[in-house]
Amino acid sequence: MTKPTILVTGATGKTGAATVAQLLSRGFPVRALAHKPDSRSQVLREAGAEIVIGSLEDVTDLRAVTRGVQRAYFCPPLAPGALRRATNFATAAMENRLEVVVALSQWVADGSHPAAHAREKWLSDKIFQWAPTLDVVTVNPGFFADNYMAALEPIAHFGLMAMPLGKGLNAPPCNEDVARVVVGALVDPAPHVGKSYRPTGPKLLTPEDIAAAIGKALGRKVKYQDAPIGLFLKVAKSLGIAEFVIEELYWFLLDYQQNAFGLGAPTEAVREVGGVDPEPFETTAQRYVAASGFARRSARSLLTAVHNLIAGLLTAAPVPAAIARRLELPTLNHPALAARSEAWRASHTPDLAT
Repeated sequence: MTKPTILVTGATGKTGAATVAQLLSRGFPVRALAHKPDSRSQVLREAGAEIVIGSLEDVTDLRAVTRGVQRAYFCPPLAPGALRRATNFATAAMENRLEVVVALSQWVADGSHPAAHAREKWLSDKIFQWAPTLDVVTVNPGFFADNYMAALEPIAHFGLMAMPLGKGLNAPPCNEDVARVVVGALVDPAPHVGKSYRPTGPKLLTPEDIAAAIGKALGRKVKYQDAPIGLFLKVAKSLGIAEFVIEELYWFLLDYQQNAFGLGAPTEAVREVGGVDPEPFETTAQRYVAASGFARRSARSLLTAVHNLIAGLLTAAPVPAAIARRLELPTLNHPALAARSEAWRASHTPDLAT
C-alpha cells in the first residue's frame, strides 16, 4: 500500500525536524516547508525529505505546498501573526482537501491571556475547529525541556541555574516526545481526530529537581536560584532574543510561577498517541549536555561565559509593556493568566475548575 505524503511546516525547528526524522524512519514520504535554505534544511534533504522554501504568510506558497499531500503537521513559529498564519494554512488545506492536519497549539492558549501569542493560538484552534471539511488533531505542549537548556553555558560554568520559576512545577516534554505524539496522530489519525493532546514528561519536577538533573548530566553540583524576571529578560535581550519573544516570555514565566504548567500534568499523551513511555528529564538533560559540549569546560569557554554574563548585567532592562506598545500588540480590559482563568481551568483541568 502506498503511504500518504505528509507535509511538515516549520520543518527545521525543534519539533518539526524531529517529526520529519521520525516520519522518514517509518517510510513515509515527507515534504518539508522551510523559511529559507540553510544547513538544517540540507540535513533534512539528505535524509530523504522533499524541501520546499516558502512562507506561512503567503497563501500562494501554502496552496502550492499543500497540493499533492494528504496529511500535514502545522507547526508555526513563536512570532507575531499566529492567527493570520493559521487562517492561511487552514484555507489552503481545505482547498487541497487534506485528510487531516495535526496543529501545534500551546498549553496556556486562552482567549483572556495577557500574552498575544496565547490568545492567537486559542483563536487559531477555533479556526481549525470551524474548518468544515478539515479533520484536525491538536497538540498543545507546555514548557519544553530544552527551554532550560538555553541556560546551559552559565549553568555549566557557575553551577547555578538562575531562572524566575518560583515554586512552579513542570513535567517537561522533550522535542522528540512531542514529535512522537504528532507522528502517532499523522500515521493513524482516525482515533485522534477532533481530540486535543498535551504531551508531558513522566513526572512533575520542582526547579530544584531540574537543576539537580542538569548538574548530574554536567558532572557537577548545580543549585537553583530563583531570579527576578527583569534580570532574566536583560540576559535574554543581551543574547539577541527578539522583542516579541521577550514580551511573551514575561507572561509565560508568570504562568510558570503560578504553576500553570503543573496543573493537569503529567499526562498520558506520549504513551497513548506516541506509543512509548515519555523520556525522563534526566535522560533528556544527558542528551542535550552531550550534544552541547558544555560538560567539557575550559578557560576559554569560562571567559566566554563571564563575558556573556557581564553583557547581560549591563544591558538595559526590557520593559514588556513598552515592547507591547511599540509592536502595537492589542491589550485586554480583563486579562487573566492561565492558572487564574476559569475558562482555561475548566477546559484543561476540569477537576480543578472553580
